[in-house]
Amino acid sequence: MENSLFSCISSNPEETLALGENLAGRLGPGRVIALRGALGAGKTVFAQGVARGLGVEETVTSPTFPIISEYEGTLPFYHIDAYRLKGDADFRNLGGEELLEGSGVVLIEWSENISRSIPKSAIIVEIRILEDGRRGIQISGGEGM
Repeated sequence: MENSLFSCISSNPEETLALGENLAGRLGPGRVIALRGALGAGKTVFAQGVARGLGVEETVTSPTFPIISEYEGTLPFYHIDAYRLKGDADFRNLGGEELLEGSGVVLIEWSENISRSIPKSAIIVEIRILEDGRRGIQISGGEGM
């Protein structure tokens, strides 16, 4: 998937979940997924799919209030919600950069809020709400994958 581009249409949350689960099967330690999309686009559903694909058995919810949630699976899974962060300095102050260099998989919702902290090797997932309610999902990047 090196520097590739994959686009698809998701007709329902189950398909979005399955897409995240499928991507998880290609991930190894140290991978970062940067999620982008409007409120309600399906970012957390995609994150739940990634978690399921990594063998996480806990219920994965939006980490808006704790900002960083950690789960155990076949690899550690860090789910970050950067919605309330005011920039890269906030992310650094939370210790977020250390997670990016760790041995787990890091998934960041609202990654555009901390764009300077996102590694160039990150997998970028953009989810758009289409006029008919379906979701347009584009996955790019992931160099070295």
